[in-house]
Amino acid sequence: MNIKRINYYKAAPQMMKAMMDLENATHESVLPILLRELVKIRASQLNHCAFCLNMHTKDALKAGEDIHRLMAISVWKESRLFTDRERAALLWTETLTLLSEKEASDEIYQQVSTHFNDQELAELSVVIAVINAWNRFGVGFAMQPE
Repeated sequence: MNIKRINYYKAAPQMMKAMMDLENATHESVLPILLRELVKIRASQLNHCAFCLNMHTKDALKAGEDIHRLMAISVWKESRLFTDRERAALLWTETLTLLSEKEASDEIYQQVSTHFNDQELAELSVVIAVINAWNRFGVGFAMQPE
């Protein structure tokens, strides 16, 4: 049985405006768009958000990402298609997305922080937090790709 779920933009317009403002702020990040899209795709895979996964895969392709790399994101640890910096971003994505399963240990932090300066690491963390929030809307409200 599929029940109709609310339109959260209509139900909480001020809060959704704040979410959109935060999303728009991530577009101004010093981090390259392709790195941000890799992070959004990986978090969306982990959170089983079909809507966001579809959107960010399309966005990555539009921004010039290679299809073979997109197909390998879920196996980034085994793949040679990603740079050390991208691998660090994907590790941080998995760590912050799966907080109930993974600890953001000093070891992981050290591994990640060697690839990003303070601003980049802070912005990366915001990008991860925002996509995780969007994933909760996508999954919780059963959003489907077009």
